[in-house]
Amino acid sequence: MSEKKEPGVWEGFKAFLMRGNVVDLAVAVVIGAAFTNIVNSVVKGVINPLVGAFGTKDLDHYHSCLKSPCEMNAAGEVSKGIPIMWGSVLSAVLSFVITAAVVYFLMVLPMAKYLAKVAARRAAKEGTQEIVELSELEVLKEIRDALLAQRDAGQSGPGQGSGQAGPGQDGPEQGDPGRGER
Repeated sequence: MSEKKEPGVWEGFKAFLMRGNVVDLAVAVVIGAAFTNIVNSVVKGVINPLVGAFGTKDLDHYHSCLKSPCEMNAAGEVSKGIPIMWGSVLSAVLSFVITAAVVYFLMVLPMAKYLAKVAARRAAKEGTQEIVELSELEVLKEIRDALLAQRDAGQSGPGQGSGQAGPGQDGPEQGDPGRGER
């Protein structure tokens, strides 16, 4: 007997890479990285200046000190004290919320609506096919009933007792149980 050879590591890896999901994921990562730059630019160029109207020009500079008052050096860095940089966390959360909202409203929601329409069309198409199949079945039943009625009418007509088959009818076949010889 010949044994089936299992695919090697290279063939398995190649099959894994060529699956549709992996390619889609790679495209999504590249687009996501490019989209992140756009969102970060919007946050830094539009959102932060709006927040700056109420305080500093950048959310990253908002902080609180845990131990002793924080002292800043000339570069704007904390030189003394323990700061909690909650402004940078707030900026990251804001970037995430904006990214998630844009992805949802521009990509996920339209795609969900599109897939729902496709599913509805497919269901409607299958529904019409079922209706057509049912009507074809009804027609076939009517044809069967008409043929049975025609056969019954032909058997009660002339030549009934002669043992000869009428036109278009086969006589009893030899050795066929239930027809002819008993």
